Amino acid sequence: MCYHLHSRMSVFLYLFLLVFGLQDTINCAQYNSSEGKVTTCHLPQQNATLYKMPFINADFAFSLYRRFSVENPDWNIFFSPVSISAALAMLSFGSGSSTQTQILEVLGFNLTDTPVTELHQGFQHLICLLNFPKNELELQMGNAVFIGQHLKPLAKFLDDVKTLYETEVFPTDFSNVSAAQQEINSYVAKQTKGKIIGLIQDLRLNIIMILVNYIHFKAQWANPFRVSKTEDRSNFSVDKTTTVQVPMMHQLEQYYHFVDVELNCTVLQMDYSENALALFVLPKEGHLEWVEASMSSKTLKKWNHLLQKGWVELFVPKFSISATYDLGSTLQKMGMRHAFAESADFSGITEDKGVRLSYAFHKAVLHIGEGGTKEGAAPEVVSLDLPEVAPLHPIIRIDRPFLLMILEKRTRSILFLGKVVNPSKE
Repeated sequence: MCYHLHSRMSVFLYLFLLVFGLQDTINCAQYNSSEGKVTTCHLPQQNATLYKMPFINADFAFSLYRRFSVENPDWNIFFSPVSISAALAMLSFGSGSSTQTQILEVLGFNLTDTPVTELHQGFQHLICLLNFPKNELELQMGNAVFIGQHLKPLAKFLDDVKTLYETEVFPTDFSNVSAAQQEINSYVAKQTKGKIIGLIQDLRLNIIMILVNYIHFKAQWANPFRVSKTEDRSNFSVDKTTTVQVPMMHQLEQYYHFVDVELNCTVLQMDYSENALALFVLPKEGHLEWVEASMSSKTLKKWNHLLQKGWVELFVPKFSISATYDLGSTLQKMGMRHAFAESADFSGITEDKGVRLSYAFHKAVLHIGEGGTKEGAAPEVVSLDLPEVAPLHPIIRIDRPFLLMILEKRTRSILFLGKVVNPSKE
């Protein structure tokens, strides 16, 4: 279960979501040189749910994506599906009756087919593998519950969510909104090494419970771009009447790619070091909505079988993208109503009555460039041995709205999913 990722181009992505009986385990240990200690990863035994989870999580990701697209049809979209799934599964762990049923149904799980114990083991396995220390690639996903200080969380809940979901619970004085906001923001800033400051703004009174879920991802391309090849100003067609100027990275390299005639789109896979990849999906003009409507776990499986490696002259925009959502209304429209209602059942968290979900905010930020980070760029590499390439090879120019997915290969998880309509807007 232990693995390493090696890479050369850096990409920073940060997501913050504010929402709100174990069997034998397998231990996997690795020395973490940065902290000077051995990190132990507890993995549950394999079960049927572990096999189904990537497909269930993927279908939830595309359902949520389509909801965002309907609510914001002309906007950039960007979020972390696997992080939201884990946060909601954690929330379901502390819930009961119809509150729990609605959360799991929105996630795509059926308790008749998936025992609750196996479901939580599956997420424990997923979080453990994603968070396991790696060399150059950084990936850390975590939760923290901020709950009203007048409430008394159950000891079993505190222990179990720490084991299963690596979640800490903090009593918080929500009567002092300003201090509570500062406390949460400070926690997030610390967990993300100062990359996100002042995440929460304008909290209101009468808050009962907030879950902070964060994911920090930093990776490097297997084949970095050369800065000298980047076009400073290149046309990107937002729509039929709007064109913006963006820096366009350029590279001649071998990539897995495929033209999906059925969906009228081009799919390009750009690999990170060993265990992560980015999928760029470029629909033909006028076919974006058709591709969006057709996305599913079956679509990803089809592409995985049909992608072929070959030389490609590639043009990719250099851009930053961020998106913020209030997930509360979206999740309620998807069927998760009781968690936000006065009648919510969170008896697994506390015996106190009247506990409900107060907030559901989500923010994701991405920067992609030659070196991946704003702090620096990949070093120039000059090769005197030019590859023998056929005179005719595909040219893929990503110069109109496209879909973007970042996947972790080991767990087959969609770490990030989005649509870039206008790369000049962060």
